[in-house]
Amino acid sequence: MTTVAVLGAGRIGKAVLAGLKRSGWPAEDLLATARRPERAAALESEFGIQVVSNSEAVKRADITVIAVKPQDAEALLEELAPSLSGDNPVVSLCAGLPTTFFEKRLPDGTPVVRAMTNTPALVEEAVTVISAGKQATEAHLRQAEQLFQPLGHTLHLDESHIDAVTALSGSGPAYFYYLVEGMIDAAILMGLPRSVAQELIVQTATGAAAMLRDTGEHPVQLREAVTSPAGTTINAVRELERHRVRAAILDAAEAARDRAREIAGEYS
Repeated sequence: MTTVAVLGAGRIGKAVLAGLKRSGWPAEDLLATARRPERAAALESEFGIQVVSNSEAVKRADITVIAVKPQDAEALLEELAPSLSGDNPVVSLCAGLPTTFFEKRLPDGTPVVRAMTNTPALVEEAVTVISAGKQATEAHLRQAEQLFQPLGHTLHLDESHIDAVTALSGSGPAYFYYLVEGMIDAAILMGLPRSVAQELIVQTATGAAAMLRDTGEHPVQLREAVTSPAGTTINAVRELERHRVRAAILDAAEAARDRAREIAGEYS
């Protein structure tokens, strides 16, 4: 079995470990690293895996997953470079950092795969986009895909699209939570108890997402099916348009994309 090391087992790194365990990956073939002893103990207890030093992890791993914050990546790579063979793939989950960032700092020929997933990985509903660096082959992409399939859906895209992916699916759950938060506030304003409001809105969001997924219909078609002439929905939609909600979504996504590009510039 392939040995996988997850360096930086925070929220997303931990989700990868949990997904691998659920898919039947043997605990003895999973390694993790952690800065704090209490974090290491928690990972060992929860997953039954070994938590080791960064250098030991990469020496033993067939695939190394780097899931640290972008500002911590350069120091980590300097530490790892002497221990890497250059043959085994490195999978980056570092938002904003291109594969060239890793290729410059790792032994020549190291295959690098860039991945962007999102927090619904914690409930097996993630979407993960995988992109190959210059040295990564189709075989390396398939290896990386194995890591993320237990978390939800996977897609292969050219790396030139990753900043847009970061802005949409990477940051996207926050946009939905923001909308749901506003709808719950509206329900409370109209006199509904918070618990009822949350149940109504969360189930409405879940049902609407299922309709989009299962019917294959365009969002416009599904919206129009709810929108009767001179009815309640069209009045609500008019207010959304008056407040330029659609334009705000476009601006928000572009702002997230631009920040991803800025991160690449800051740390490259």
